[in-house]
Amino acid sequence: MIAAVVGAVLAGLLVAPALRGLVVRYAVPEGEPWCTACPLCGRTLRGLPPTGRCPGCRERLGPGAWRVELVAVAVAAAVAVATDGPQGVALVWAAGLGVVLAFVDARVRRLPYPLTLALAAGVAGLLVAAALTDGRPGVLLRCLLVALAAAALFELPVWFGLMGGGDSPLAFALGALLGWYGWGAAFTALFAAVLSAGLWGLGRAAAALARRRPVRGIELPMGPFLLLGTVVAVSLR
Repeated sequence: MIAAVVGAVLAGLLVAPALRGLVVRYAVPEGEPWCTACPLCGRTLRGLPPTGRCPGCRERLGPGAWRVELVAVAVAAAVAVATDGPQGVALVWAAGLGVVLAFVDARVRRLPYPLTLALAAGVAGLLVAAALTDGRPGVLLRCLLVALAAAALFELPVWFGLMGGGDSPLAFALGALLGWYGWGAAFTALFAAVLSAGLWGLGRAAAALARRRPVRGIELPMGPFLLLGTVVAVSLR
């Protein structure tokens, strides 16, 4: 187990530059083109160093230094501990894109469809392969039912303008993954997501009151909390 965790940590560090590059690429406001080059020097952006600065002009881009790397390492370690079957490949895929989505949503309050659809398609294909490899094709029906229930649950707030459109496909993908572990894991993930989001919102409200600032509507990015809830549920199952 220790060797697996160490290997996962190293893998997280290796893929972190690519994940940071994807965060910068997709963390743009609605209606703006994806950021494919440094806005200052025009250098094409792919991987970025842990400092978060452009290799060409040293302009700071995206999250602060080492933030993406630390989250990637923590998630990789959690996945290594939780992985115990062929579904592990789907879990790794969700973890990698999940780190990107969490940072993008936290930064610009949106979950870009290219990322959420890639997450859903990858999880679906990898779960099918895992079920056939494990001789458990019947588990795919439960994965589908949990995915549809999760997507429907998060689609309703979209109709009332309470959430962005990207939360529903994210919930579908994570629901399919949680369906492999059972309905209990899905409920645990939902509870953990709602609880953590509520605590975060209360913390922000308390901080505003402590600074004697008015507490207005606090807009919370739900994506990071859904992803956190999934990690918690898979780790505790």
